[in-house]
Amino acid sequence: MNSDSDLQIAGDILEVQHLLQPAREHPSTVSEFVGLARSIAADRTRWAGLVRYDTTTRWYHRLQTGPGYEVWLLSWVPGQGSGRHDHGRSAGVLTVLEGELTEHTERGHQALGAGAQRAFAPGYVHEVVNDSLEPAVSLHIYYPGLTEMPMHAAQCAPTAADVVPA
Repeated sequence: MNSDSDLQIAGDILEVQHLLQPAREHPSTVSEFVGLARSIAADRTRWAGLVRYDTTTRWYHRLQTGPGYEVWLLSWVPGQGSGRHDHGRSAGVLTVLEGELTEHTERGHQALGAGAQRAFAPGYVHEVVNDSLEPAVSLHIYYPGLTEMPMHAAQCAPTAADVVPA
C-alpha cells in the first residue's frame, strides 16, 4: 500500500503558477452568475439598507452593472406581482433574499422561500407574485442586461364548464 498522499504525488498546484486560471473580474457563465447572486445574497450589508417598500408599485433598484449584465434588487409587498412576461433576449437568475414569492409557469406554480434560486434562458415565460402576508425581497441578474420585458396574456385556469367528467 502506498502511503504517499495525492498532494505528494502530484505536487502542489499552487507551485505551478502557469496552470492556474486567472480569476475573472466579471462572471460569464450561468454558474458564475448563480455564484454572484449567492455572494450578493450572503452580504446583507450590501443590499438590506437600500430596500424600500411601495404599496402602489414594485420597488426596484439597479445594484450593480458589469460588461453585459445588470443586477437588480426588487421588493414586493403582499399581493404585488410581475404579470406574465419573459425577458426578451436576456437570460437571468432570480434569487429570493427575504420572504416568499410564488413563481407561476405553464407547468404550474412553486413557492420560492429565502435562498431559493431560478436560472432561466431567454424567452422563459413566468409570473412572480408575493402571495404571502409578509413583504419579500429578490435579486435579479440579467445577461445581457434587460432591454425588454414582453408581457403575455394571463393563462386562464379551467372553469367547471371546461372540465369533462371522467
